[in-house]
Amino acid sequence: MQVVIITGMSGAGRSRAADWFEDQGYYCVDNMPPVLINNFLEMASMDCGKIEKVAFVTDVRTGNFFSKLSQVIDELKADENIELTVLYMEASAGEIVKRYNEVRRNHPLTGNQASREVVAEERRRLEPIRNKSDYILDTTAMKVPEMYAELDELILGGKGATNFTINMNSFGFKYGLPSEADMILDVRFLPNPYYLSSLKRLTGKNKKVKEYIFRNEIAGKFVESVHTLLTALIPGYINEGKYHLNISIGCTGGHHRSVAISEALGEMLKDDGIRVHIAHRDIELQAKNR
Repeated sequence: MQVVIITGMSGAGRSRAADWFEDQGYYCVDNMPPVLINNFLEMASMDCGKIEKVAFVTDVRTGNFFSKLSQVIDELKADENIELTVLYMEASAGEIVKRYNEVRRNHPLTGNQASREVVAEERRRLEPIRNKSDYILDTTAMKVPEMYAELDELILGGKGATNFTINMNSFGFKYGLPSEADMILDVRFLPNPYYLSSLKRLTGKNKKVKEYIFRNEIAGKFVESVHTLLTALIPGYINEGKYHLNISIGCTGGHHRSVAISEALGEMLKDDGIRVHIAHRDIELQAKNR
């Protein structure tokens, strides 16, 4: 089992790092008392719900429990069934104080306002853990995309881009816009199979419906144009630390045109080696409303 312990200075970006690990398929647990890590791993290794990759965020928020972290690290490193990585995150005192002031939160070590003295005390207490860490990441001058790029390099050897995922969803405008969409494409300019009695009760997954839609050359040109656009945009999203892009393609009822176009575009992107999840929000609604 791959296990990552994310620890280090408060305000150094541990939660953001956990987001990154979650995008890489890790089961992430925040604010985990070290004394419970072994118990969790024992449950996670059971066949009924086996988990292959786990990331724990543990730090001074756990209070007196945190003192056990050094011992837990030693135990996990001695376990031949565990592949342990300890990631220690830190930043300069001035930067940490600035971050806490910006979000107006108290420092967890004292429950009071962050100060250079408090940060220095936390750094002193964490020194033994820092010395046991596999990677030390200083985020003082890093923006989030830069931190993600550094994690790509440290943990994945620079291969993080392969984890970029496009969520392709079809929908019907008559049922409302999808709130989670990053990009909405309207294909109501294409001929609607709904008005043909032989196609009305079929969906955009049906071969006859697809042939009807793509008989119009505009459909093919549209898919090719969007494919070209996304191919150009995806590296930019990855460089900015974004690992998911939600694309919603809509027609009137979300039953024919949007389904067929989503399927065609999704397959083209899969052929490029991009991870694509395809879903059809409203494909069943038309049948229910007959």
